[in-house]
Amino acid sequence: MSRIGNKAITIPEGIEVSVASGNEVTVKGPKGTLTRKFSPLMDIQVKDHTVTVARPNDEKTTKQLHGTTRALIASMIEGCDKEYTKTLKIVGIGYRCALQGSSLELHVGFSHPINFTVPEDLKVTVPDPNTIVITGIDKQHVGQFAAEVRACRKPEPYGGKGVRYENEHVRRKEGKTAAAKK
Repeated sequence: MSRIGNKAITIPEGIEVSVASGNEVTVKGPKGTLTRKFSPLMDIQVKDHTVTVARPNDEKTTKQLHGTTRALIASMIEGCDKEYTKTLKIVGIGYRCALQGSSLELHVGFSHPINFTVPEDLKVTVPDPNTIVITGIDKQHVGQFAAEVRACRKPEPYGGKGVRYENEHVRRKEGKTAAAKK
């Protein structure tokens, strides 16, 4: 029995949820509009400011879809109500970032700067040269863009230099000189 799939989703004030034919769910809110098509196996219903997802049988694939569908709808509603945010920190001497129009430019120790084109549905701000704040209503797009930016120079364990999430803990290792001192 799916514990997450059986939970009803409460729709906050100012959010409209509609289900079209073919299980296409549209969520409209103060921050924007999201539309997503779900499996026709799931029964998605909107009643009295709540959304419920039901499954037709107890086969393994429908059980898997049940919880996933409910979680995706809940994140759509939350994104249209309050935006999702990821904050990245750049650590290293001479490492910095800058926003130039719709392009994010990173200087992270290579011989050339790395440029990322910011997607139209995301808002990227650079409050200081070592911080990047990515904001948007689609949880998947925010996380994917943050992961792509982080992947250009992952934090390394010896010096700790690189691009990391704000609250990410980087396990540090001893270098060769630490073993020689003993």
